Amino acid sequence: MPFVNKIWETAEAYLNGTLSESDSVALKNLLNTDLKFANEFNECINLLNSLADSAKQQKFRNLLQDIEAENNKETKIKSLFTRIISITKPYRKTAAVAATVALLTSTITYWIVTPSIKKNNSQYNIISREVEHIKTEQKNQKIAIDSINKKTTLQPAPPSSVKYTGTGFALSNDGYFVTASHVINNGKFDSVYIQNQEGEYFKASLVAHDEKTDVAILKVDKKNFHFSKGDLPYAIINNKANLGSQIFTLGFPKDEEVYSEGYISSKNGFEGNEMQYTLELPAQHGQSGAPVIDANGNIIALLTAIGMQGESNTYAVSTKALFDLLENTPKINKIHFGKTTKFSKLSREQQIEKMETYTFSVKVYKK
Repeated sequence: MPFVNKIWETAEAYLNGTLSESDSVALKNLLNTDLKFANEFNECINLLNSLADSAKQQKFRNLLQDIEAENNKETKIKSLFTRIISITKPYRKTAAVAATVALLTSTITYWIVTPSIKKNNSQYNIISREVEHIKTEQKNQKIAIDSINKKTTLQPAPPSSVKYTGTGFALSNDGYFVTASHVINNGKFDSVYIQNQEGEYFKASLVAHDEKTDVAILKVDKKNFHFSKGDLPYAIINNKANLGSQIFTLGFPKDEEVYSEGYISSKNGFEGNEMQYTLELPAQHGQSGAPVIDANGNIIALLTAIGMQGESNTYAVSTKALFDLLENTPKINKIHFGKTTKFSKLSREQQIEKMETYTFSVKVYKK
């Protein structure tokens, strides 16, 4: 190979390791005997190495630029959620409170949520969600701002930490609601709140519960509280539904409502429990207490547990247990459920939309 005439090609081949064995030997001999060629060859090698390093540096710079562009994109997206509100003098004090809430909630928010599978035995897992600690919620910022705009009383999150969460649904429009008894730790709690669609919190008190059937009735403490205007649009029925009936549910395994659908696979529940159903329906921790609704919009049960890992079974307590608890609690026997539902002629989407007003997250707090 005429190395002298093709010094650049030779240098590139040397760096790439593509020289043949014979050419490598010839090059080595030439470098040892021709000082001028050796100097020029080494300069080529150094320059090629510099170019390679420069290419690597440029690639790294491009990577940094891409990261910076992505961060700028996220900053622009976040800025879309920023609002400048003109506040008149009478509401500056309220705004100061709201600004404090906004400052706290706009800093780093930690959600350390640990689903805990409590077991009566290895095949029956209750599906409330145990929560180690929740410092704040970003929804409080929206609540604070909406509170100023609507001139309403702010209903922020309680100052203590959530211990358990589940789902509840309204029994009557004046604040009575039902959930699974294990969600409220069978009455062993410091305080319990519901959180509605708007993110507001309302404290509630225990009225009655039955640990055996896993049903609890509570009432919102706020005076003149109503879930919505008018009567409940659904019926809560006492008779058991048929095998194979199509059913759906709304619950809170997350911080937003989740829809699931399925069917009744057995008219009896865990180990033949006649007060329960066995359902073919996906469920997660946090959905305990969620209503089980048939195709006509009648509530027939509330979710309580799931089968062992690998099983598809979900268990629900029949509303018969709810009626029995009401009958044994004289102070609330004035509650009368509607005998007919307004859901029967609605599409599933419309049924869900109306049901969302009366379904909410139940949060149990420890001091």
